[in-house]
Amino acid sequence: MPHEAHTVVVIGHKNPDTDSICSAIAYAELKNQTSSLVCEARRAGKLNQETAFVLKKLGLTPPRLCTDVNPKVRDVDYRVIAGVSGDTSLRRAWTIMRDREIDTLPVVDSEGWLRGVITVKDIATANMDVFDTGVLAKSRTTYRNILETLGGTMLVGSPDAVVEKGKVVIGASSPEIMEASLEEGDIVILSNRYESQLCAIEMNASLIIVCQGAAVGKTIVKLAEENGVAIMSVPVDTYGAAKLISQCAPISHSMTTAGIMKFTLVTPVDDVLRVMAKVRHRYFPILDSEGKYCGMLSRRNVINMRKRQMILVDHNEKTQAVEGYDQAEILEIIDHHRIGSLETSGPVYFRNQPVGCTATIVSQMYDEAGVTPRPAIAGALLAAILSDTLLFRSPTSTPVDERTARNLAALAGVDVEAFAAEMFEAGERLDGKTAEEVFLQDFKVFMCGDIRFGVAQGNYMTPNNLAAAKTLLAGYMDEALHKQNVEDLYILLTDVPAKSSTVICTGRHAAKMLAEGFGVQAAADGSVALPGVISRKKQFIPYIMEAYQQL
Repeated sequence: MPHEAHTVVVIGHKNPDTDSICSAIAYAELKNQTSSLVCEARRAGKLNQETAFVLKKLGLTPPRLCTDVNPKVRDVDYRVIAGVSGDTSLRRAWTIMRDREIDTLPVVDSEGWLRGVITVKDIATANMDVFDTGVLAKSRTTYRNILETLGGTMLVGSPDAVVEKGKVVIGASSPEIMEASLEEGDIVILSNRYESQLCAIEMNASLIIVCQGAAVGKTIVKLAEENGVAIMSVPVDTYGAAKLISQCAPISHSMTTAGIMKFTLVTPVDDVLRVMAKVRHRYFPILDSEGKYCGMLSRRNVINMRKRQMILVDHNEKTQAVEGYDQAEILEIIDHHRIGSLETSGPVYFRNQPVGCTATIVSQMYDEAGVTPRPAIAGALLAAILSDTLLFRSPTSTPVDERTARNLAALAGVDVEAFAAEMFEAGERLDGKTAEEVFLQDFKVFMCGDIRFGVAQGNYMTPNNLAAAKTLLAGYMDEALHKQNVEDLYILLTDVPAKSSTVICTGRHAAKMLAEGFGVQAAADGSVALPGVISRKKQFIPYIMEAYQQL
């Protein structure tokens, strides 16, 4: 069966921006058209307003959320073993196990709910209890199970009848001795002796099993019908019938129902391994999202698990990568940022270019592959470039970005300036938004040595919206510092038309780093004005990094 482990996840950084989302969508589509990989775009966080507007306008479905790629049971090639009914005979269950080379079978009801498991050990234990001659009645065994196990034919009675009382008796003795041991409702295994068959009917046995396929006389058949006694003819001899009769019992009588170790599709593999280390079971049932049985998991399945495969776009910092990235196999990294701290277990395709947007690189890869993006994808790539370059105002913007954007606009059938104005207006709107939502619209964590710091940024086209954002976020800084588990925290509030930013900060070293990195002092309200600074990547992070390195 197909598992998510076989789908390559194309994903951007935490707290994704428009470039992170749109580049993932576009690159996943390109890989699906030009390679044998099956790729799916995912997002590592909530969509911001700008990105949500872009996807809705272009008619693109937002990628599914993926905040953790640590391997889970659904990522393992578990065995899809059909569950069996509790009415299945012990013999039939053992045959299934032998043929499938397994030692555990799940027992399910008609709707797929797990009711228990039956193991080879359970069957062996049942077979060793040879002196329990009343087991068929205790387990309410159907005549159909007896017919299947002994390979018999029903001569009198219904195969759907159930053994409700009585014990199993071997009718190899004389009628006189049989009369002393037989009771009403017993099951009698005997040969073709007329006297023994007649005795069993007269003693009101519930079922007569005639062995070796012996013919049964018309008189016996008629008497049995008149007295409500069922008759079966089986090809095995009395010894074989006696050996197999207890194996006709349904597995529901011997299965394990309490304390079953089971997992769900989203159980982390680390948790599975901890459980497997403590118990001796070889196979464990798996339940789907509805709680119904869907497969069996073994130690071998986990050991042979294929790592989840990923392609990272728009980041190469471990602090920005989705949780569990180090447990996955990273196939490619497509990025336009500085080379950061992320490490891979083996060589990967790493494409890093000094352009203003990852979407510019993805657009180049479309051209190199000879593929023309469809209008919606072209629009998404255009939106990412406009967002990251602030409509080509950012110092990170290059002629390649603008040329690529103009070409994409033609493919998407939109006007660059008008489309950008709609995007920015949607993105900077603060109506009904909390401070945390505004803060997380574009937030990234960085490392310098052992110091972990975070930088958020908001871009605003009007002074009123910028002032409103500053008021909203100023009172949230200390809470954000604690929630994000960083030593220092900075927020760049960028006035796009004025090409300047106001920085508010908090933390152990933040004010000092701003002073050393930019040679400025904070205003009375604690904010710092940075004229000409609008790019976090090119105009802020390098100077802050240098200050931290001196620290």
